[in-house]
Amino acid sequence: MSNSTIEEHQKFLSEHFGISTTPGQFTVALAGNPNVGKSTVFNALTGLHQHTGNWPGKTVDNAQGSFTYLDRSFLMIDLPGTYSILAHTVEEQVARDFICFGKPDATLVVLDATCLERNLNLALQVMEITPKIIVCVNLIDEAEKKNIKIDISALQKDLGVPVVATAARNGKGLDTLRQKLYEMSTGLCTPAPRQINYSSEVENAIQQLLPKVSRLIGSNLNPRWVALRLLDGDKAFINSISQYLDFDLHSTRLQEVAV
Repeated sequence: MSNSTIEEHQKFLSEHFGISTTPGQFTVALAGNPNVGKSTVFNALTGLHQHTGNWPGKTVDNAQGSFTYLDRSFLMIDLPGTYSILAHTVEEQVARDFICFGKPDATLVVLDATCLERNLNLALQVMEITPKIIVCVNLIDEAEKKNIKIDISALQKDLGVPVVATAARNGKGLDTLRQKLYEMSTGLCTPAPRQINYSSEVENAIQQLLPKVSRLIGSNLNPRWVALRLLDGDKAFINSISQYLDFDLHSTRLQEVAV
């Protein structure tokens, strides 16, 4: 990005999300279900270099922490613990809006290795928004105690994004996690997230909406994901588009597209 673009993005993050970055600093969104060890990962990576506040206009904690890897600075944003980002709660809305509009350089989704199937739902949702995702399979030590074996290589191949096994409270896997965050943020890693295929009726509807959505949204958001939200009738997300994107886009226009 050019210097002016970087400055514009820094201003956007500050005004809309209360996040201040330094020039050249990468931003990492940290997402996960409650009780998957997300806070342990956050603390292990950022140590004492963190502070908390509230998201602007929300009574939801905003925790931020920084760390350095290979002489590059990273600012990690600990998003509220959520089971979904389809925005049924204020916590889900905060997580969704930052991943969508904050445009982090990488999104780290933490999963619980002892109940992987349930946790994967959130990872798959994030993969529909952004390709810049790393999956952290945490609590791998607890899984081993329960004789649960996870084929990390096979999972990575199926998802099409980097997958790292960790036991964050013991420091296991954290060096690999830092390396993957660096590779994703600097563009050394070019993931190809698996695309979820829906029923033929839904896929046909998506294809009909895509040209119109693309004309309205441009490259600001993944048009396929926006089309899915329109099919859901997600008015809150339409309002978020009008709130965060810096161009004249009225919710009624998007609603008309979905008709």
